[in-house]
Amino acid sequence: MTPAVTPYSLHETMKQLAILGSTGSIGTQTLDVVRQYPNAFSVYALTAHRSVDMLIQQALEFNPAVVCIADEAYYPRLREALSDLPIQVMAGEKAIAELVTMLEIDVVVAAMVGYAGLR
Repeated sequence: MTPAVTPYSLHETMKQLAILGSTGSIGTQTLDVVRQYPNAFSVYALTAHRSVDMLIQQALEFNPAVVCIADEAYYPRLREALSDLPIQVMAGEKAIAELVTMLEIDVVVAAMVGYAGLR
């Protein structure tokens, strides 16, 4: 009898994800997939535009290496909330552009709304 084959059991290595727009519909659904396949996916980076409270909750659950808030006005709140954790906290649109070039990231999920996701 052969063992059951799942989409992620064929000698796949764990994929490091950057989820741009993690607090929106597509972003939260992507995190649901990560919860369902914890041996296949790991969250390396999370970003949000202004939903700082949800971004903090996600960071506490998934413990990514990097978290970035696009609206720099929310940076102090985000930094304070995550100050006891080994998470790099960034802010601004340029920081998001820099984040996606990190070599540790295997897959970028662009779940940002409209033109912002194309920049």
